[in-house]
Amino acid sequence: MHLALVHDWLNQRGGAEDVLETLVAMFPDAPVYTSIYWRDGMPEAYRAWDIHPTWMDRLPGVYRHHQPYLLLYPLAFSGLDLSGYPLVLSNKSGFCHGVRTGEAVHICYCLTPTRFVWDFEGYAEREALPGALKQALRPLIALLRRWDWRAAQRVTHFIAISREVQARIRHFYGRDSVIIYPPVDTTRFRPAPAHEDYYLIVSRLVPYRRIDLAVQAFNRLRLPLVIAGDGRDRPRLESMAGPTVTFLGRVPDESLPDLFARCRAYVLPGVEDFGIAPVQAQAAGRPVIACGAGGALDTVIPGRTGAFFHEPTPEALAEAVRSFDPEAVDPQDCVRNAARFDRRVFQEQLLNFLRQVAG
Repeated sequence: MHLALVHDWLNQRGGAEDVLETLVAMFPDAPVYTSIYWRDGMPEAYRAWDIHPTWMDRLPGVYRHHQPYLLLYPLAFSGLDLSGYPLVLSNKSGFCHGVRTGEAVHICYCLTPTRFVWDFEGYAEREALPGALKQALRPLIALLRRWDWRAAQRVTHFIAISREVQARIRHFYGRDSVIIYPPVDTTRFRPAPAHEDYYLIVSRLVPYRRIDLAVQAFNRLRLPLVIAGDGRDRPRLESMAGPTVTFLGRVPDESLPDLFARCRAYVLPGVEDFGIAPVQAQAAGRPVIACGAGGALDTVIPGRTGAFFHEPTPEALAEAVRSFDPEAVDPQDCVRNAARFDRRVFQEQLLNFLRQVAG
């Protein structure tokens, strides 16, 4: 199948890059077009890919600090002409769906409509943007919304990663979509014979993940919480953490299965677009205590594989932890639920969809 892949940026690794890695494995001959590519900061395996960054790749400091350049991404992707390909598959959470495709079939695998654009007030609050800067940015955000909406109208078909994202696509873009859940390599994970007493979070430490709710809740509970991951929010989180909260920093991929399998329960404090880590936890036989919104509504079965809390407060999360008994959950129920999101399921569903709409 002759196609081009498009990705927003390649300077950090997260759930979007997990999806991209699966797409490259499915279509190894497809070139990958992106805004920037930090060769030395991304996995060495990426160097074998046919990666084409835009002119933004030459901007000073863009690899470590790409947020100040957000207003340039529409310009970069608008200048990228991929009309020579019969099929374009964009893996989008930012602006990469804005590439020019001409008569090509453009499938957008939408991780979310651009969060910075469509939830600017929430973004500004979480990032603690000064009032004067927010006021100055609002007219630019209005322009970006118009650009983003127009770019979405040029997409041939949208695929959403969850019911939450499907609803956003309909609300912000006025477009229908089908749901194909992101790929999770569930075969890496196995239940352990016994678990320990700690609760677990595996996440990039950025404000919208709301790790602060979990830190405050476990300070109150005085129960052990282990946080694996790193990010710009780590200093703030460490400053508020009590003695029962431990930060591991970045954990090697090969260490994650054991870390998941030995936890008492996994904690998802924020609203995720989908959330791969809760599926990994269930694949390891462990239940999930999650905010009852977003992707968790697709991935967690309350009463069987976990529990929800419904107010974004430390008190609500703490009460959910107190009232939930992980011992009452059958690990095999968690494993069976996680299997619905396995990588092989994603590959089969995506290939079927591409054949259906692109021949």
